[in-house]
Amino acid sequence: MEEELRSQPEVWTRAIAEATEHRATEPVAAAGQRVAVIGCGTSWFMAQAWAKARELSGQGLTDAFSASESDLAVRAQNYDLLVAITRSGTTTEVLEVLTELKGVVPSVAIIGDPDTPIVTLADRIVALPYADERSVVQTRFATTALAYLLTDSGIDLGSAVEDARVAVDTPTEQELVDAEQFTFLGRGWTYGLANEAALKMREAVQGWTESYPAKEYRHGPISIAGPNRVTWLIGDGPSALRGEVEVTGGSYVHHEDVHPLAELARVHRVTLDRALARGLNPDEPRHLTRSIILDGDDA
Repeated sequence: MEEELRSQPEVWTRAIAEATEHRATEPVAAAGQRVAVIGCGTSWFMAQAWAKARELSGQGLTDAFSASESDLAVRAQNYDLLVAITRSGTTTEVLEVLTELKGVVPSVAIIGDPDTPIVTLADRIVALPYADERSVVQTRFATTALAYLLTDSGIDLGSAVEDARVAVDTPTEQELVDAEQFTFLGRGWTYGLANEAALKMREAVQGWTESYPAKEYRHGPISIAGPNRVTWLIGDGPSALRGEVEVTGGSYVHHEDVHPLAELARVHRVTLDRALARGLNPDEPRHLTRSIILDGDDA
């Protein structure tokens, strides 16, 4: 995990260059297309982030679905394109959706491993094998897929790469290593990043971690803020939140000048350090495998 999370700036650079080149002639999603994007787990949260960012950039309707609960068969007519994000290319629910909609909605799969069954199901493959990983816990594939898709939508990632170079090498404060509980917040497209940050902490640290839209935090969840607990805002959010959290005795983290994608890479580093401090192996989190392949799962 350490090797993979630290390689993110270089891998993003390659993906951004590829997406920039391909966008002119063969974009993943052309402007104006109505897009459904699916994934499971981490890939679903990347789908959430891209969907919101694409819509906010004026590229067109984009809806993100968990492949496990997509219900796209009854709404396929609402979309011009189906995009699937999957590192392994073997996730059962993703393959099921692609099978169900094959010949109904054109599809593109963003994958890490091109030697997998998905290549026979999607109409087009965007392979990022240089971003694939050995660790069960995803870091660089997810963020690289998102960097590719954001660039495909004409969104300039600006300082993301340089900010990430700093983020992945920044030592983790002892306060964050020792914290009892984390809540991650996001707004707009960074809400998907907040969901992903929380998932990383659950997977690798087995920690009590939550995530919410930033403005929803006041509507109940802030009641868990307190000493030895951390509220971490990724991207923009209400400026008053800092004071509202700190008055509870809780810690508030918000790096206003850091690109949100780089901030997620910073969370990866904190997650790794917290896992190691607890004697856990983040490459092999309990109850998880690299790909979820279901055998005879009941409806």
